[in-house]
Amino acid sequence: MRFCLKPLVVAALFALPAASQAATCTPQGELSPQDRVALSVIAGRLADAVINQDVNTLQAALLPAEAAEWNGIRSAIEQAAPIVKGGHAQLRNLYLLDASSQTAPMDTQFFCSNSIGTITVSINMHALPPGRYAIALSDTPGAQLAGQMGIVLAWDGSNWRLAGLSTHQGVFDGHDGVWYWTRARSLAKVDPWSAFYSYDAARFLLLPLDFISSPNLEKLQKEQADIPNSPQSAFPYTLKAGDRTWKVDSVVLDPSLAEPDLAIVYESTGVTDPAAQRTEATAVFSAFLKAQPSIRANFHGLWAYAMTNGKRTPVIELPMTQIP
Repeated sequence: MRFCLKPLVVAALFALPAASQAATCTPQGELSPQDRVALSVIAGRLADAVINQDVNTLQAALLPAEAAEWNGIRSAIEQAAPIVKGGHAQLRNLYLLDASSQTAPMDTQFFCSNSIGTITVSINMHALPPGRYAIALSDTPGAQLAGQMGIVLAWDGSNWRLAGLSTHQGVFDGHDGVWYWTRARSLAKVDPWSAFYSYDAARFLLLPLDFISSPNLEKLQKEQADIPNSPQSAFPYTLKAGDRTWKVDSVVLDPSLAEPDLAIVYESTGVTDPAAQRTEATAVFSAFLKAQPSIRANFHGLWAYAMTNGKRTPVIELPMTQIP
């Protein structure tokens, strides 16, 4: 059984569309008191350990099959420190997942419904081995960045063990996902590019795990897809600045500095000198903001990624105030 983790992200084991139906999900409201208490206790203990940077507790709780991944997991825990700093763990939701009837690892989809059969969320896991699992979503009230945690647990026959961890912030500049969703709606008709990336920001801030879907998130996705003249079909995008033309391959939300930045991937002229690369990137930034001027007021800054012969190189990040 492998639950390979990357820093701050649950790995691809949980990322692909699902195929199996031989699985069940019990949401928090339908859990037995015994299961609810057991999962709340272990999830709370692990969430507290992340907040307190207690790597010993987390390593001791690790699923044995994940021992080889400890260095990556430890890095994820350490990178979570500023996201959850100053907060306290508060459980948001629990899901108990049963795939024990499977006979081999397979793509598995869980439908999590309440007692009257209404589907509230769906959970997709890739190449999931047979077994029992649980997902705990936790917030950190009091943390400046309103950190969120998604903790994946696996039952080893006698105890719940840590099998996956994802953490990221819950706010940009003090604004949560609902704020960005509301803003996206208000911009959809007048500023489709800013609206599109505001929807991306909302989605990022609303859940710490990207393999969970809900009716609300599906509604968000549909609203985003329905924006007229949005960037979703604009690439490759051509920018002109004087006698120069730049080809932009993509623009995506980039929260790596805990700010609502956008990353621009563009075709470079092939310059290799660092100063020349920064000059080129700044020129691309300026051309992009001249083409989409409202982006400047709605996002923090821009990242530059230069493409040369199929290789992508990070160049620079600049706040909007430093871009001419």
